[in-house]
Amino acid sequence: MAGVLPGPKALDSYTPRTNASRLSARRLWHVVCLGVLSFVAVQILLSWDSTKATRAAIPLHAAEILDKCQLLDVKPGPPPDFNLRTQSDRFVPGTKPTLIRNATIWTGRVKGLEVLKGDILLDKGMIKEVGPIEATLLESLEDFVTIDAEGAWVSPGIVDLHSHIGVGSSPSFAGTSDGNSRHGPILPWLRALDSLNTHSEAYRLSISGGVTTSLVLPGSANAIGGQGIVIKLRAPEDRSPTGMLLENPYSINGSEYDPSLSFRWRQMKHACGENPDRVYSNTRMDTTWAFRQAYNNARQIKDAQDEYCAKAQAGEWAGLGKFPEDLQWEALVDVLRGRVKVQTHCYETVDLDDLVHITNEFQFSIAAFHHAHETYLVPDTLKSAYGHPPASALFAVHGRYKRESYRGSEFAPKILAENGLQVVMKSDHPVLDSRFLLWEAQQAHYYGLPPNLALAAVTTTPAQVMGQDHRIGSIRQGYDADIVLWDSHPLALGATPKQVWIDGIPQLERPHSHAKPAEAQHVPKVPNFDEEADKTLEFDGLPPLEAEQVKGQTVVFTNVSTVILRDAAGLHETYATTSQDGVVVVKDGAITCHGTMPSCSSFVEGTKERHVNLEGGAIMPGLTSFGTPLGLEEIGSERSTSDGFVYDPLIQSVPKIIGEEGAVVRAVDGLQFGTRDALLAYRSGVTTAITAPKSVDFLSGMGTAFSTGAAHKLEKGAVVQDVTAFHIGIHHSGQASVSTKIAALRHLLFSPSRGTLEYWLSKVRKGKVPLVIGVESADAMASLIELKRDVEAKFSRPMKVTFTGAAEAHILAKEIGEADIGVVLYPSRPFPSTWEQRRILPGPPLTETNAIQTLLAHGVTVGIGVRTADIARNARFDAAWAALETGGKLSRSEALSLASINLDELLGVKTTRSQSDLVATRGGDLLEFSKVVGVISQRRGVVDLW
Repeated sequence: MAGVLPGPKALDSYTPRTNASRLSARRLWHVVCLGVLSFVAVQILLSWDSTKATRAAIPLHAAEILDKCQLLDVKPGPPPDFNLRTQSDRFVPGTKPTLIRNATIWTGRVKGLEVLKGDILLDKGMIKEVGPIEATLLESLEDFVTIDAEGAWVSPGIVDLHSHIGVGSSPSFAGTSDGNSRHGPILPWLRALDSLNTHSEAYRLSISGGVTTSLVLPGSANAIGGQGIVIKLRAPEDRSPTGMLLENPYSINGSEYDPSLSFRWRQMKHACGENPDRVYSNTRMDTTWAFRQAYNNARQIKDAQDEYCAKAQAGEWAGLGKFPEDLQWEALVDVLRGRVKVQTHCYETVDLDDLVHITNEFQFSIAAFHHAHETYLVPDTLKSAYGHPPASALFAVHGRYKRESYRGSEFAPKILAENGLQVVMKSDHPVLDSRFLLWEAQQAHYYGLPPNLALAAVTTTPAQVMGQDHRIGSIRQGYDADIVLWDSHPLALGATPKQVWIDGIPQLERPHSHAKPAEAQHVPKVPNFDEEADKTLEFDGLPPLEAEQVKGQTVVFTNVSTVILRDAAGLHETYATTSQDGVVVVKDGAITCHGTMPSCSSFVEGTKERHVNLEGGAIMPGLTSFGTPLGLEEIGSERSTSDGFVYDPLIQSVPKIIGEEGAVVRAVDGLQFGTRDALLAYRSGVTTAITAPKSVDFLSGMGTAFSTGAAHKLEKGAVVQDVTAFHIGIHHSGQASVSTKIAALRHLLFSPSRGTLEYWLSKVRKGKVPLVIGVESADAMASLIELKRDVEAKFSRPMKVTFTGAAEAHILAKEIGEADIGVVLYPSRPFPSTWEQRRILPGPPLTETNAIQTLLAHGVTVGIGVRTADIARNARFDAAWAALETGGKLSRSEALSLASINLDELLGVKTTRSQSDLVATRGGDLLEFSKVVGVISQRRGVVDLW
């Protein structure tokens, strides 16, 4: 896998420091001030007479005390002369200047509306010039690198306001999860810097997605979990966590910066709601009291300091004693002094309201509410917070994974922006892979956030919220040289960096990119979701998602540009036109005619028809979802809303009542219809879900396929196929070893078992039911390939096997193809979460090809899935992204097949053309930023419209 370029070698290059002459002047000024204070103190002492005998003598350390008191009033932010700097404090000597020519520059200025055509000069770790570059300036440079952007888009580096990158490692290990402390609910004295792991694979992966700066926060198990840190993601020369800091707020070395002139922002993590309640067995009342108690303690210290300093500055030294301070509470005292950015994990209205009350009681501001799933419902609550309204740091569509997130909405960014509130899109890495943080902004734009605000949500706005907008988040003269050159418009689906610079240092050693369609160079056209957003507010975040069913009536789709249908050979484009006269006529869920209106008029005459204008849209096969418990749960972390986990005979005693070790569970028996994730997937063109029973280790059971739009199991066509495939898992996780699990599978396949287990295994041996194996490691796959060969040799019949997850399948692409094993990759854009996933093929820009393309090249049937039910709705975009990463080598039909017929084939669904659903999209096809407006379901005999 391609790496990240190391920066030029330098001594102490990553220790922030200011210009030497400026520091000398500051030191001289400091000495002069101390001298004056000492002189004044002596004069006061000499002027005392016997009538002032009650006043104590001036202490020897008076100047030090007065200096400390003076520092209490210094406001945070850059020093006054910061904009006069000629060299970045993070500059690495030996870094060549870089001239980026002929670029289309989104600067982030003018509320994100400024776009320039021109050049950018990077030198001394800074942006030296933007726009036309004077020839005399270039002539003054001895040697520089020239990059011809050829009109491509350039943006500021992506800024992640909420990440845990580095406080755990990727791959994860038990000893590297340092995000949460279990030593109490209030821990403001802890620092994420003390947990920062510099050996995570995530850094280079996130850089390859354009991320240059991250705010790394402690976890959310504590009401106050400690202090976060702002880091640059490039590897420091000194290899230390401190070397990654953007502006070290903990420096005690006066040579770095003078706190009497400016004070560096610190970051503090707060959390409310379920997480701290769950960890400490508290209620919300307990957590809120913990906040009040902590802040009252901090306020008492602050008041004591202010009273002490008022007396000291007035020369009233009698009885003052020591300066009142407490190392554990000093950071919280600084929150009350307005010198710490408070970043608060908070979901629900009740918690938002609680924290707003706290801010007003103790008079401090919250920088941002994070996750903030219900902020869009209560904008006035945010506006009533002390000082200023907090920003909302959001996911685009990730929600319903716990009760607090149940009312989360894809329209939240749009609604908040319309209320004049700041919107930030964040990753919460590794919850979402921060490599694809820009995808969150793209989705926010798709669902209604204006493009200037969508891009700002991952650049200028988070920089401002974390107090670093004086140097990052925008492209302007004097700012840090954190720049991304994109292969398409940053809001275009699949936008990929061609190069990333951090502090003027290129980070991609051998970047790979593929040509993108011409339309990808412009701001993508997106649908109008005003009506849906209004409905969301009307129904307090839970709008009805069910479609309008049309039965017994002819539906005429007009202005259709493309029709792709399914037959025995696969997906094929059966109609296409560039004019606006294309129509598709549907009756009782079946297409009766497609073509032009004159050619289809006989199918319309004499009927009561319903017309739906697709505005150049398309009719295409419905997509399929796999990889999540979709249909088996409503809220992932709530046991009361879930089917639960099956008994596993490998590690548990199975009750006799279900057949002991001979029992096999069927997912169809636990299906839940009408879940919000299923309905949202349906509204996004995912009409079928394939789901296996939830397993704790090895044995899962029999999968099922169901209609995501059906109301209940007994509805016609609700269950597409009650039993699909036999599912097991071979992973390093769990109680049993991988070798034990493979030994158990070998025994099951070679030796007759009992009960329903043997019934289904006999079908697996005969090749009538696929064996679906969840596996990530190429080494485990190699053993399974050998086992398949042995079974087929013994029984003289081919066995159907599919690997799912399969992060390392590309390593054995040739062998998997020769063994006639299919692969379902999920996620389709990989991340090395665990050791058995560490050898991923990341795709552009780090590698020329991705795993999908590699497997297809060796004749492997490939499908793609997702890991969480809430993003099942994104199957269409995942398929489109996969095609874009191949540089056009994957056709539209082949891309759609990844998330439809290939999944059906690999997972045992026997769907005919008459049983397959079709999806109608307005303003484009399923692989574009179009809007799904209907589903044509022949198996259910209806047309569903929205």
